[in-house]
Amino acid sequence: MSVVDQIKARLDIVDTVSQTVKLRRTGKNYIGFCPFHKNTRTPAFVVFPETQTWRCFGQCNEGGDIFGYVMKREGLDFNETLKKLAEQAGVELSPITEHSQAQKDSHARLQQILDEALRFYRQQMLETEAGKKALNYVKARGLSDETIKIWGLGYAPGGWDTLLKHFAKTEFQVSELEDAGLLTLRDDGSSYDRFRDRLMFPIRNNLGKMTGFGARALNPDDVPKYLNSPKTELFDKGHLLYGMDLARREMRQLNQAVIVEGYMDVIALHQAGYKNVVASMGTALTEEQFGLLKRTTRNIVLALDADQAGQNATLRGLETARRTMGEELDMTFDSRGLLRFERHLKADIRVTTLPEGLDPDEIVNEDPEQWRAIVANAKPIVVHVMQTLAQNQDLDDAKVKREIAAQVMPLIEDIADAVEREGYRQQLANFLRIDERALRASPGPSGSQSRRRRLAESETEHTSPSPALANLSKRNRLLETHILSFLIRAPETVYKLNRQLGILNLSLLSQDDFQESDCKLAFGIVQASLEQDAEPAIDYLEQHLPDIFDPIEPQSPDLVILEPSKEKQLLDQLKSVLRLRKNIIEDRQQEMQFIQSDPEMQELSKEEASSLYIELLNKRRTIDHALASPFLPEDKINKAKN
Repeated sequence: MSVVDQIKARLDIVDTVSQTVKLRRTGKNYIGFCPFHKNTRTPAFVVFPETQTWRCFGQCNEGGDIFGYVMKREGLDFNETLKKLAEQAGVELSPITEHSQAQKDSHARLQQILDEALRFYRQQMLETEAGKKALNYVKARGLSDETIKIWGLGYAPGGWDTLLKHFAKTEFQVSELEDAGLLTLRDDGSSYDRFRDRLMFPIRNNLGKMTGFGARALNPDDVPKYLNSPKTELFDKGHLLYGMDLARREMRQLNQAVIVEGYMDVIALHQAGYKNVVASMGTALTEEQFGLLKRTTRNIVLALDADQAGQNATLRGLETARRTMGEELDMTFDSRGLLRFERHLKADIRVTTLPEGLDPDEIVNEDPEQWRAIVANAKPIVVHVMQTLAQNQDLDDAKVKREIAAQVMPLIEDIADAVEREGYRQQLANFLRIDERALRASPGPSGSQSRRRRLAESETEHTSPSPALANLSKRNRLLETHILSFLIRAPETVYKLNRQLGILNLSLLSQDDFQESDCKLAFGIVQASLEQDAEPAIDYLEQHLPDIFDPIEPQSPDLVILEPSKEKQLLDQLKSVLRLRKNIIEDRQQEMQFIQSDPEMQELSKEEASSLYIELLNKRRTIDHALASPFLPEDKINKAKN
């Protein structure tokens, strides 16, 4: 439940409005004089508890939710209103991490240093004899000159102070180079180059700003094979995903992210056209990394090699197996942790296994289409573990069945959704060829512990909505967030939707279509992203959309990974807009019936009310007709012409 939903669940709009407006109950609703314009004769202001909304039927002729009311009443913006209502509701807001000006200046300075280091490493690879071995290595791995340029690959020379000497000619201080993670401090206080004789991979944050480097040893005797920047103000590998800045647009368009192990895997896959791929940089996947993904998609595929998918999942109790320092990069598979992330983020996390002995870059260089099939073959976490445990096992052996059930059942019991849990339980019983009742009767405390944990987490993550938040108030919010979740991934769709609405002689999509204040704000930012031309619309959204707005909807665990066609997506969005407008028309019709039934509130004459009612009916007929059609309005016209 989002912060906005929590606030609405705890605060009743009637109580909030009653603080400044004298309300009188009439039927299910409350009426009073509008606080936003002068009126002393006719109470044209109505509060609807059932939908937790308000509307002025007089001079203002506008309405909204509790946020919109407080914003208008007190002249606050959305963030100020959020803080005020959160305090009243007792909802804790995550602190906004705005750095002081000094910290911002420090970060900008460190990024300048890293940008200069990137130029230096790149020059060393392209223009020096020593750098040729790095260049030859990446070309032997199949990378083109254009790809090498896009990813900024470079070479760190083998000397202990080559970079240090380069920066001695600049304005930057040695202490700043240490802060940027480029130098290592000796016990005697002197410094030396951290990266030596290595292939350099610039690492950027999701907005494309430099944060640090990853480095691969070119001498097979050097250890560790892979070396990252140390933790700095900018670099924390548990909070970054390699390639995220270049992958997020494709992730939005495909509504899917694929996580692989290494830098070269990401680069080769992007070069082959699979640009929704990122790497975890050798860490166990963290909640912060999943947090980077959730604003773009919640359909996530982990691509593991046979060792990671098998041994780590089976021999170590399904928990994180940490590697020792100096070993090769290893993206740890922790099925139970992933299930927790999946539940918490309402995500669909799947696992696919690579052919034994092959890396993604080798696969895609050999046959690009093979990668598509590997990703499409991704399985839910529970199914992956089930199948992995059964590899090379005799499923006719009762003890093997018992051992597999003992490891898989705790995972199934961790799943919050009862239907999904039951489905996996049936699947496991069929897989092991045993009666499902045997799984239910299996001894052990894990089931009851998991049930208690599910209950505890459910109580922590979800506050029971108050009776005031009835289904009527939720139906439009669900539609609004559904529409916005798509527009934020593909803002240019607004133009396509408006074309279809124009063919139907309906008004263009606007902020007036959104009744929820946070959704209204978000759509305004989508519009602004399309009206500016300083940067791509998606980049504008990334920087300006408030963190408080998180509209990506949970996906069904059984959702097919492949997306529907663009035409079907557009039709789905159009129908969502039409359903939203139909709901609003129905609400307006009910509101009109209410105000016309109350002698005190009859702002309109019978003729005016009848005319407005007929207008609403005509709009509804148009919408109903469009909703009944399986085609886009434009396609329908084209079919008629043919």
